Amino acid sequence: MQALIAMDAALAADQQSEASSSAWGYGGGGWSEGEQSGLAVFSCNSCGGEIVGDETLGASSCPFCGNPVVMTSRFAGSLRPDMIIPFKLDKESALKALQNHYVGKKLLPAVFKESNHLDEIKGVYVPFWLYDADADAGIEYRATTVRSWSDRKYNYTETSVFRIYREGVIGFDKVPADGSRAIDDTLMESIEPFSLNDAVPFSTVYLAGYVANKYDVSSDENSTRVNERIKNSTISAFQDTVTGYASVTHQTTNLRLLNNIVHYALFPVWLLSTSWEGKNYIFAMNGQTGKFVGDLPLDKRAARLNFLKVFGIIAASLIILSQVIISLI
Repeated sequence: MQALIAMDAALAADQQSEASSSAWGYGGGGWSEGEQSGLAVFSCNSCGGEIVGDETLGASSCPFCGNPVVMTSRFAGSLRPDMIIPFKLDKESALKALQNHYVGKKLLPAVFKESNHLDEIKGVYVPFWLYDADADAGIEYRATTVRSWSDRKYNYTETSVFRIYREGVIGFDKVPADGSRAIDDTLMESIEPFSLNDAVPFSTVYLAGYVANKYDVSSDENSTRVNERIKNSTISAFQDTVTGYASVTHQTTNLRLLNNIVHYALFPVWLLSTSWEGKNYIFAMNGQTGKFVGDLPLDKRAARLNFLKVFGIIAASLIILSQVIISLI
């Protein structure tokens, strides 16, 4: 009875709610005395990206866009990460992954592999906010069943429509969202997941030989993106319980996020910047799992030939099919 009452309330609202929650603010921890000594901030005048590294790093190229970066100041302020996932894979693994990324790409310009110039390959600890929450949800679905039968004269199809309502609470643990504007969000989401089984309490020791991207997106600024990920996951999880129907379609959602907690972490990423014909291409590899992503240039001439080839096959097939139909008539 209570479930029916809740469903009626949801239907009366007649609209899909956004995930509501308290603020995703992060208090953070402080740095120990002397822990930041020897670290400096390097800034890119082109894309605005900032990295933190050893002050002896000197001149370098931006791992995000390939342009030169300059030292701007000694590292100070900023929040201290709660945890870090150390690099498992080295630079050679990233280079090998790039070569493997070329394999099987039929529309990749033939000269790209030989003539592109690798401008930068750098191990970067990317800032991530990790979100914990309990999703208290009530979700409505539209479901159908189909029954077919026939007699001597007609064929019949009966479609029955049902309103299905599910409610409950799902706990989410450390939903990730990167905290950097310099790195494309889609690129970072494409190399997920990172396993937190390897996470350890943060220490500057792990920065040796690498740089850390300084976060410039607050935990609150990511709230809309994180709420949407939690909402979509909740809708999908509840929908998995609606079985035995020919079709199931999500209709409305009422969702509240409770017990919000935010963590600050650094995740290992190899960034490779390569230039070809005046354009820069950025690739990313998960420094823990080896998952590799990145866009490649397109050989326009090969693409046109491939289109014409496919179009020709389809056209020939249609001609043959039409001739068969004519012969049957």
